[in-house]
Amino acid sequence: MKTNQSDSIEHLSKIEQVIHDVKGVIKSLGLVFGDLGTSPIYTLTVILILLKPTYENVMGVLSLIVWTLIILVSVEYGWLAMSLGEKGEGGTIVLRNILLPYLKKSRPAVFITILTFIGISLLVGDGVITPAISILSAVEGIQLIPGFKETKQITLIIIASIIAFLLFIFQKKGTEKVAGAFGPLMLVWFFALSISGIISIIHVPSVLMAINPYYAIKFLYQNGLTGFFVLSEVILCATGGEALYADMGHLGRKPIIRAWCLVFIALLLHYLGQGAYVIKHPSGSWNVLFNMVFSQSTFLYVPFLILSIIATIIASQAMISGMFSVVYQGINTRLMPMFKVEYTSTELRSQIYIGFVNWFLLISVLFIIFLFKESHRLAAAYGLAVTGTMTLTGIFMTMIFHARHQYLKTFIAVAVTFVDLAFLISTTYKLPHGGYWSLVIAAIPLSIIMIYTAGQRKLHRSIRPLKIDVFLESYNQLYRELNKIKGTALFFARDVSKIPSYIVHTMFMNNIIYEDNIIVSISTSDKPFGVNGLFKENLAEGLRVFEIQMGYMEVVNIEKILKDAGITEKGIFYGLEEIITHHFFWKIFSILKRLAPPFVQFHDLPSNKLHGVVTRIEL
Repeated sequence: MKTNQSDSIEHLSKIEQVIHDVKGVIKSLGLVFGDLGTSPIYTLTVILILLKPTYENVMGVLSLIVWTLIILVSVEYGWLAMSLGEKGEGGTIVLRNILLPYLKKSRPAVFITILTFIGISLLVGDGVITPAISILSAVEGIQLIPGFKETKQITLIIIASIIAFLLFIFQKKGTEKVAGAFGPLMLVWFFALSISGIISIIHVPSVLMAINPYYAIKFLYQNGLTGFFVLSEVILCATGGEALYADMGHLGRKPIIRAWCLVFIALLLHYLGQGAYVIKHPSGSWNVLFNMVFSQSTFLYVPFLILSIIATIIASQAMISGMFSVVYQGINTRLMPMFKVEYTSTELRSQIYIGFVNWFLLISVLFIIFLFKESHRLAAAYGLAVTGTMTLTGIFMTMIFHARHQYLKTFIAVAVTFVDLAFLISTTYKLPHGGYWSLVIAAIPLSIIMIYTAGQRKLHRSIRPLKIDVFLESYNQLYRELNKIKGTALFFARDVSKIPSYIVHTMFMNNIIYEDNIIVSISTSDKPFGVNGLFKENLAEGLRVFEIQMGYMEVVNIEKILKDAGITEKGIFYGLEEIITHHFFWKIFSILKRLAPPFVQFHDLPSNKLHGVVTRIEL
């Protein structure tokens, strides 16, 4: 009897595990694969603008697409990148933090840090074009609906702009309530892609031969320089591949890899199906996906069009959430100013909204839509940021594997990086066709990062903090002699061995000393996750140190950490710098500092307890 009971319990636990795994896979479809999943809307269409839709060209291009997905998505991100990281985290900042301990000299570390700045900035440039091209290309499918053929491009632009506008406006309300529907909807999308692909393959089964890399090599050999520049459009099929690694910290490696197996099969079937359709209907190459679906089922075309628009919105949503996450990592690692962060979920503190980032992306997306007007023109500018990010990932991975003496992976990472470089060089062809716009957009966050980090270093040198031993000498004397304020006061300092000037001014010049004074030190570890708050040794009578150690990907609630430690503060003191400068760059730095909320407001500490102490500094 007991054996049967234990068997049934084990059976139930296995069923629960399967259900959990399936939920993880479906959630991954909604959060990770939106960009990759919507690339069939425009990829083959854009490629065939450059080429005649002959059987040889189609087979060559299909083979290039298949092997691009295998090398850049499956090998680079699905295997190599996702094998890195200690707790399943991912992203450019993560790779930097893994690599830095292996670098013994300061110069390589500075070089890697600058490359990280460039990588973050390219992600922003990429993030602007992704929603613009996805939404606009899906909306253009309206022209195939009977009676809507003569719809003017400006009408389509306005519809795409309204969708983008509503998407960004919705961000402040949070996506927690609708995020649960993203996965199932993307599952329907990939199922629809697979079925439409299979239907077309049945009519031209020979396209299955395109899986053979021989056709890709033959195409590149026969077409020479033209074939090389076609790579700049082929890369569109792999846009969003970096999300496999970047989102690993949120979902874990296993569900993403399992979901990618399903997505890869769906994309493979669909791209081969698109190729089969073009071989049979060369005149339909001007908008392959929608022409193919329309020819297969006129009755289901409108539902499919609506589904495609929903899929592009989900892809854009994943990109926006990713941007918030990347910027928050940048804030935690002190690479970016403390932009105001709002928490959109009472359940999940990782659900955040950064107003500055949201409005910057919205303005940029609308600008790009109205500038390029058509999706195929936008595709002609797309790819530089993607290939740049992939190349940087390849370089970082190669250095990490070499430092770890994993020579097989080092060799493969080098090979993949050369493939990345080939794609990057081919996309330089797009520079005069509007490709420079992604670099112009990427230059804005890069400039902010460079000016902010340089300004912070100069500011830190100018403030001249007081050494702890000198501070304690004066503190002990004052603590004995002064009448102390009842209760607990909190002061914030990055490093307790160097006391910030605002604490010195508060205690020694204004004679404000509480019975219990706690210096709170917040340090960001080189690990992505983990939060720990603990009291260190007492510095003096009435002077304690409380240290909060946090991972650089953590979204922390400092007030709760302090409360859990039994701290009930009466006042919270913090420093503000009033920067006086005539230098152009330091003026920009001063503006950034004024626009960014102070540390205590950024962490949402109770406003009725805050006391700001201003220090004038000349840079």
